[in-house]
Amino acid sequence: MVSKKIILAFALLTGMLTRVNAQQKDFHNWAETPPMGWNSWDCFGPTVVESEVKSNADYMHKNLKAFGWEYVVVDIRWYVGNDKANGYNEKDPDYVLDAYGRFQPAVNRFPSAANGKGFKPLADYIHQKGLKFGIHIMRGIPVEAVKRNLPIMGSKATAKDIYSTELQCKWLRDMYTVVAGRDGAQEYYNSLFKLYSSWGVDFIKVDDLSRPYHTGEIEMIRKAIALTGRKIVLSTSPGETPIANAAHVQNHANMWRTVDDFWDNWTMLKDHFDVFERWNNYRAPGAWPDGDMLPLGKIGIRAERGNPRMTAFTRDEQYTLMTLWTIFRSPLMFGGDLPGNDAFTLSLLNNSEVINILKNSTNNRQLFRNANGICWVADDPQTGDKYVALFNPGDDNGAADISVNLNDIGFSKPCKVRDLWSKTNKSNVKGILTAKVNKHGAALFRISQIK
Repeated sequence: MVSKKIILAFALLTGMLTRVNAQQKDFHNWAETPPMGWNSWDCFGPTVVESEVKSNADYMHKNLKAFGWEYVVVDIRWYVGNDKANGYNEKDPDYVLDAYGRFQPAVNRFPSAANGKGFKPLADYIHQKGLKFGIHIMRGIPVEAVKRNLPIMGSKATAKDIYSTELQCKWLRDMYTVVAGRDGAQEYYNSLFKLYSSWGVDFIKVDDLSRPYHTGEIEMIRKAIALTGRKIVLSTSPGETPIANAAHVQNHANMWRTVDDFWDNWTMLKDHFDVFERWNNYRAPGAWPDGDMLPLGKIGIRAERGNPRMTAFTRDEQYTLMTLWTIFRSPLMFGGDLPGNDAFTLSLLNNSEVINILKNSTNNRQLFRNANGICWVADDPQTGDKYVALFNPGDDNGAADISVNLNDIGFSKPCKVRDLWSKTNKSNVKGILTAKVNKHGAALFRISQIK
């Protein structure tokens, strides 16, 4: 006769597996629209401290939460007590690890993490403002954990049993590869995300997953998130994820990088027209190709690249950046120090008519690209209106007249035209809509057919 204990254990295991399977299928629901937030990388590189994170959270709560901005993300190397700007301290890094080889926040930078509290107090602070908390990690297991041969929580294995020096990250040597299938490998990732879940993490950016594409570790991460029972949005990084792996990353991540680190450089911005056209067929609710962070506002304060500055993008280039990311529906992760925003930068972030395109548009696509300019369009499925974005990527000194035939987007009758950046109504148009667009600039319109 089967004992009650065995029956109970079987029931608990069955219930756990059911929850895991459900979460693996449903995690796209956690990011039904492209995530919007702030990330510390562009302004503070690997050196951000707790007070700076809180000040950005305070600004977001006061000025941006009502417009859909919600994630506050601590980027790379929060576990190093003596990192530096304009690169990384790899000479004598002061790593902070626990007994199971898991990095912990450096207390000299994050005082609330003292006494083993980790990021929970900081996450609680952000959650109390109605916002969500995120962190960055590197793929793999710490080299330091392997050197010490630390145990793996939930396993008889140790760090030396699950690591490999093959495919070690070339630009930062903190980690070794975790070999999928080895005893203790899945348990290691399970222990990481169990820790992050206990801290209250809502978003995680996992670096060094895309070049080459690390199928095994991505799958272990996905399973580990599911086991936590917490809704943790997964962002994979960096570089262009191989198109050949598009279906796999769609089924395992909420967002994935399409480019290397993006900075305030026109050539890099111009390249995104090709990148976004290439990735346009792979966007789905909860699965978003990511054009990388927005290097806008006050950046470079203690960054990995560049000196303290307001973005080097011209105002026209900033309109192009925000218009292209929005109509493509890329996640929006602001890189500048929010309290240092000027009025113009804030106006790029709190335009509800523009954000509505990011949140609710469909059928987003490039309509044409020719010698005169570029046109992207999208639908408003609720009203039948159309969105039209016109870009002038030309490098000469003048503005250009860029025209779109409204018949090509389904409008044969006179239409109302709303300029979304200036928030003004233009003259009604039938047939051809023409706009004068500055060099490197953009225009963005809502088109409504007159009944």
